[in-house]
Amino acid sequence: MTPSIRRKLETIVERHEEIGLLLGQAEVLADNARFRELSREYAQLEPVASAMHEQAKVEHELADARAMLDDPELRDMAADDIARLASRTAELEEELQYLLLPKDPRDEANLFLEVRAGSGGDEAAIFAGDLFRMYTRYAERQRWQVEVLSENPGEHGGYKEIVARIEGKGAFSRLKFESGVHCVKRVPVTESQGRVHTSTATVAVLPEMDEIATIELSPSDLKIDTFRASGAGGQHVNKTDSAIRITHLPSGIVVECQDERSQHKNRARAMSLLKARLLDEAQSKQTAEQAQSRRLQVGTGDRSQRIRTYRYKDNLVTDHRIGLDLHRLPEIMQGELDDLFGTLAREHQADELKSLAGHGNSA
Repeated sequence: MTPSIRRKLETIVERHEEIGLLLGQAEVLADNARFRELSREYAQLEPVASAMHEQAKVEHELADARAMLDDPELRDMAADDIARLASRTAELEEELQYLLLPKDPRDEANLFLEVRAGSGGDEAAIFAGDLFRMYTRYAERQRWQVEVLSENPGEHGGYKEIVARIEGKGAFSRLKFESGVHCVKRVPVTESQGRVHTSTATVAVLPEMDEIATIELSPSDLKIDTFRASGAGGQHVNKTDSAIRITHLPSGIVVECQDERSQHKNRARAMSLLKARLLDEAQSKQTAEQAQSRRLQVGTGDRSQRIRTYRYKDNLVTDHRIGLDLHRLPEIMQGELDDLFGTLAREHQADELKSLAGHGNSA
């Protein structure tokens, strides 16, 4: 651990102790708003303070164990203690560095998932459908709610485009690395000669944030159309113009929502999706330079980057950003994504730690 990182951790412990004293003062107890704010900050700093206190205790015990090495009767017991305590010290150091990483405020957000067929004609649409099914089955395993906002089916199955809203605890934190181009290599069902084709689909994951209301939308910039929903939804949907299409004239972004029977609810969903896309576009521009040096994009960045290939002949899924090969393609397509998502999250944390250490060395 670098000296600068240790100083940051010590500063957090000092602040934790300071807040603990403040929470016992009469003027703070009398001010409900300040008491809640300080209590929240105290709880956020608690994991770091607890780990630092344990580390200090372990280091003290380690020093005592090393001192006992000179005693012939205690040497063997001391050696066992030193090995155990040294291992725990290393674990705590790693844990503390992870605790120091900034939390992504969007991690607990719900999200909009957009899957679109890329190159490959009918097979690309079928693959887009396979990807969407993969994500929905994962969502089912997490007991999240999936709400299809709009869909454009392919002529031979799958989707040319499908947009859904996923609601659930930590949804964005799990799916945020999925944005980009997904590539499939397999023999399409429409192929009569048995040749392997390469097709693509693009995925975009956009967080639904409360703060998204800060995106200003002028009514004069919006073209709002109502139309009759097609596809599933029952007789009521098909008989009323409840679906909404909003065009943002300055950017050309078009969003649709036809899932709800209520035109009012469809309009609210479409506006939320439009704001999410506009915010994503703004963040993508801001992080364009930074994105060139990052392996893992977080819901923003270059949508043209090929991030993953699914090779059916080899039973292989390869994530190109981190060089990960998983020979579990059928299980992954059935929504068993915990290994993949867990590895991506750990690699992202490793990148963040490198950045943190780099800033520390330059401080």
